[in-house]
Amino acid sequence: MIYLGLRSLASADAAAMPDAVKAECLHGYERAAAMLTAGRAWILGSFMAEQGYSADAEYSAGAWLRHRTKVTKAAARGHVAWARRAVAHPAVLAALAEGTVVTESVGREICCWTDRLPPDCRDAADQILVAAAWAGADEWDLAGLSAEMLARSQPGPDQDGPDDRFGDRDVRLETTYEGAGVIAGDLSPECAAVVGVVLDALSAPLGAQDTRTHGQRYHDALQEAMRRVAASDLLPERAGQPVKALVHVTLAELLALDEGSALQGEWITAARARWAAARAAASVGGSDGGAWLDGDAARGLTCDAMVVPVVTGEVDPGALEDLVRLCATLAGHHAPGPAGAAAAGGQAGRPCCAGTPLTAHAREMLERQIIGRARELAVFCPAVMPPWRAGPVMQHPRHRHQRPSCIRAP
Repeated sequence: MIYLGLRSLASADAAAMPDAVKAECLHGYERAAAMLTAGRAWILGSFMAEQGYSADAEYSAGAWLRHRTKVTKAAARGHVAWARRAVAHPAVLAALAEGTVVTESVGREICCWTDRLPPDCRDAADQILVAAAWAGADEWDLAGLSAEMLARSQPGPDQDGPDDRFGDRDVRLETTYEGAGVIAGDLSPECAAVVGVVLDALSAPLGAQDTRTHGQRYHDALQEAMRRVAASDLLPERAGQPVKALVHVTLAELLALDEGSALQGEWITAARARWAAARAAASVGGSDGGAWLDGDAARGLTCDAMVVPVVTGEVDPGALEDLVRLCATLAGHHAPGPAGAAAAGGQAGRPCCAGTPLTAHAREMLERQIIGRARELAVFCPAVMPPWRAGPVMQHPRHRHQRPSCIRAP
């Protein structure tokens, strides 16, 4: 019945509704969201306590949510956070289950505010804030009340207390599709003041022709600030350089083919698609902290960086087939008889030249051909290793600790 009702609301013609009905629907959606959050938190908390996710061979509740309910990593993390709040803030979850006054967003804020208090004061603070919300206090009133409780709970200047007065400070930088990033966090007052001064100084409009929005200017100011810090001598050096660059150049670019080559265009398109897939996979499964750049952005960043040249390639099917055939021929001449004939390509029980002995000159020529094919295969595919071992370009999260320094053909 719930699914049918939600489907009916989702397919309703909103343009034909009166404004009063639309307002009623929006109020109802917020009430339903609060009750759904409370119910999911209680059920997921019990699911986590009993480790029910292990029955599906998952290592955590977040992984189970991602793989079984098909939610994103951020959504799974949010659901798990609410399950933990259900244990630490039962009064807030009870208010959400009522679905009348406290919404999901306000409940989250209340939990974040009271988490800063000493553990023995949190439950009482939750009850005070929930009671204030029932009495008609809005978000601003609740924020002021929580700040007052936090100030009263802190030790005085002459009392002993922890030095960390902002323990929940946090900054998160996550890469998304195509290498873009999302930054979020909670800054301490000191950090917020310094960041604000830097961004304000570097985000000034460049004139009347500057059509960037305030957010775009802040973004460009942050990039400029990070670029200046990376180019300075203030960062801890890596191998004597402020930035370590892993530069990947396609074979078409190395051979300097003509720009109108169809083969070169297909090669570059395929390489770009592979790196786009690698960036997308890193945004979901995690990465080693490196930035995936190409084109002018990569050239601008690596102008002063240490460049590590690594040559990679792919398996040459023709050279590999010739190598197998020559090795089978040599093995067949070493083992006369039906088995040797089968190894050389003949059929067991039938006469074959594989059993005939080779002269010294013929054996030497055959061995030279095998060595030549082996060297050719090693040149086109260094050490015939998987892509993540052929160079640091394909650093899979499971293998990012393996970083070969060089590759040499035998």
